[in-house]
Amino acid sequence: MADGIVSNIQKFSLHDGPGIRTTVFLKGCPLRCEWCHNPESQSAEPELIFMENRCIRCGTCLTVCPEAPEKKAENPSFEFARYCRRCGKCVDNCPTTARQIIGQRMSGDEVVDAVARDRIFYDQSGGGVTFSGGEPLHQIDFLAALLQTCRERGMHTAVDTCGYCPGKHIMRIAALADLFLFDLKLMDGEKHLRWTGVSNQLILKNLQTLCQHHDHIWLRIPIIPGVNDDPQELESMAAFLARLSGIRQINLLPYHKMSIQKHHRLGRKYRLAHLDPPGRDSMEPLTRAFTARGFHTVIG
Repeated sequence: MADGIVSNIQKFSLHDGPGIRTTVFLKGCPLRCEWCHNPESQSAEPELIFMENRCIRCGTCLTVCPEAPEKKAENPSFEFARYCRRCGKCVDNCPTTARQIIGQRMSGDEVVDAVARDRIFYDQSGGGVTFSGGEPLHQIDFLAALLQTCRERGMHTAVDTCGYCPGKHIMRIAALADLFLFDLKLMDGEKHLRWTGVSNQLILKNLQTLCQHHDHIWLRIPIIPGVNDDPQELESMAAFLARLSGIRQINLLPYHKMSIQKHHRLGRKYRLAHLDPPGRDSMEPLTRAFTARGFHTVIG
């Protein structure tokens, strides 16, 4: 079976499909959404993170790092990301685990064996395994092999995708996944390019294709204040989706700030920290564009 880079395997997930699930996060994503909740999965390669709250400023990392331009114990938070070759020496020698590498190469058998350990919970709750990211279709060979093996072992599978991939990738796994969680950010092409770094034309085309070949799709829309929460944008989305088949549910996902620390640990600036998460009262009216067209719409 093919192998790939996994950033995390999260057990007992309750928001990535029906029932109790295990979510496998694969690394690599072509989008650069400003609000990204899993920035550690954007790069296709393993990455070094730094948890400053654990650092005791002992300078061990600088002493063992073969790439450190300066050996200054008083500045252990120098730009490691700029020079890092992921040798792991700072991780292995840090006494407080302030430095860690996110992402490890795993074989398909290792992943399937890990998720199968909780099979009893899937069977009792109607759950299963969700492959997320990043963008799981970025590692298409790995993903296809995992889906096939999970299916052979009788585990329900879901794929959480942004839809930005070659159309042939969508077609390759359409028959292998029991459920698709398809993310839709914006209908306005210029705004989509501005906020995610890519055009939405391929995404919309792939969603249309998927709806022609699969009848279990949950459409997930992150609601970002000031970006895509205006009535015109949501009406445009609802009108587009109403022309498609196979969409069983629409999830409106309120913006949150839980990824701020993740960005900081990667040495990145989070530009939307000034935004406040929308409350239930402001989310409820946003469902109307979808419920008016007969969609089962859920907040969260």
